[in-house]
Amino acid sequence: MSKFLNEFKEFAVKGNMIDMAVGIIIGGAFGKIVSSLVNDIIMPLFAAIIGDGAFKDLSVTLKQAVLDPATGEEVKAAVMWNYGAFVQECVDFLIIAFVIFLLIKGINKLKEAGKKEEEAPAAPAGPTQEELLAEIRDLLKKD
Repeated sequence: MSKFLNEFKEFAVKGNMIDMAVGIIIGGAFGKIVSSLVNDIIMPLFAAIIGDGAFKDLSVTLKQAVLDPATGEEVKAAVMWNYGAFVQECVDFLIIAFVIFLLIKGINKLKEAGKKEEEAPAAPAGPTQEELLAEIRDLLKKD
């Protein structure tokens, strides 16, 4: 049992595991921020332009509710097509996808800049010592 616990401990405290956990937590928080941006800032503007109350409440009734004539209570619920909520989720997705695109694009530029620095061409190799000495001997023989 102790070996199992030690293996689990090694797995849990590896850098990749901790990085992944931090990424998931930050991603969840970022998702909440984007949802608030869409729900509280962007969609109310669209709703004001359209003239309806809340954008997420926009829907089309496909089938009316059936009421009990004696009591007036709903026997069958109405069938609704809630397109406002769907559009709101799509805007959420597009904002998150765009931010991730920008993040990946920035990371790729940093990687390319690092590769260019590593791949800087080496200075051309000069003549070796033997070649220089041979050249000097040739010059001395001519004189």
